[in-house]
Amino acid sequence: MITKLILDTDITTDIDDCLALALIVASPELQLEGVTCVYGDVDLRARYTAKLLALCGMTSVPITAGMRLPLMNKRPVYWGGHEGRGFLTPEDDALSYSSEHAVDFIVRMVNEQPGQIHLVAIAPLTNVAMAILRDPKLPLAHLTIMGGVMRGANGLHLPYAEHNIICDADAAHVVFSSGIPTTLIPLDLTTQVRVRRAGMERIRAGGTPFQHAVADQLAVYPHFAANDFTYLHDPLAIAMLIDPSLVEFKPVHIDVETNGQHSLGATLMRADDSSPIRVGVSVDVARFEELFVSRVASISGKQM
Repeated sequence: MITKLILDTDITTDIDDCLALALIVASPELQLEGVTCVYGDVDLRARYTAKLLALCGMTSVPITAGMRLPLMNKRPVYWGGHEGRGFLTPEDDALSYSSEHAVDFIVRMVNEQPGQIHLVAIAPLTNVAMAILRDPKLPLAHLTIMGGVMRGANGLHLPYAEHNIICDADAAHVVFSSGIPTTLIPLDLTTQVRVRRAGMERIRAGGTPFQHAVADQLAVYPHFAANDFTYLHDPLAIAMLIDPSLVEFKPVHIDVETNGQHSLGATLMRADDSSPIRVGVSVDVARFEELFVSRVASISGKQM
């Protein structure tokens, strides 16, 4: 069965968005209906996406730019400072993408194919919240989010709030209150899964320009360069559309802290069997890591 998806991303801030897109490209079960960019310099994010997809021949995928600032604009936009380094050049300033706003694109596509589009949000949730505010009955098939943190007994080393949520806590509140069936892949799981130098070299050995670009971007990502590994946060969310048995889930109600001095963006969870939200509580680390590397190293699912 083919899953139609829209990817909502802040690609370039962390390498994991690039790796998530690579896993989509490598997976025949997934049909990419569009990429929507959010948060900060969305034009740079859209150009980066356009150049990356062009390397694997996927030039017909719509790419749109969306919300630059958080809903209430309470916090400055986080900017890592390494966005596009080693990939985008001054010549790429002319790369084109759709003029349609990302929020308009999401609402239009989902209503044109009600109950068929799976939205995967691997970024601050501003675009998603705006789409829901525009159309409170948005007929998504499902929403998968990489975000949030449980911080159970074994997670006290994790921050109170995860990046995608804290960047726009108000948007997260809108999304988690929407009633849309949602799968949440939290920081508790994504910090367990990694890609290492050996995996990077397997990807590079695939030999295509796309695989070389992905490996090169991974090599220069600051965390990977310093530690010889980085976390597969966003690819784990993509994997849920390929093999949901990789993760064990529990249904929960989620409240988002929108005003806390120390805990802004915290995702407060409690068990709730009637909730449309399920959160990942355990992951098959070895099986997922091998799935990711083997797929991206082979690019078996799409024509290059």
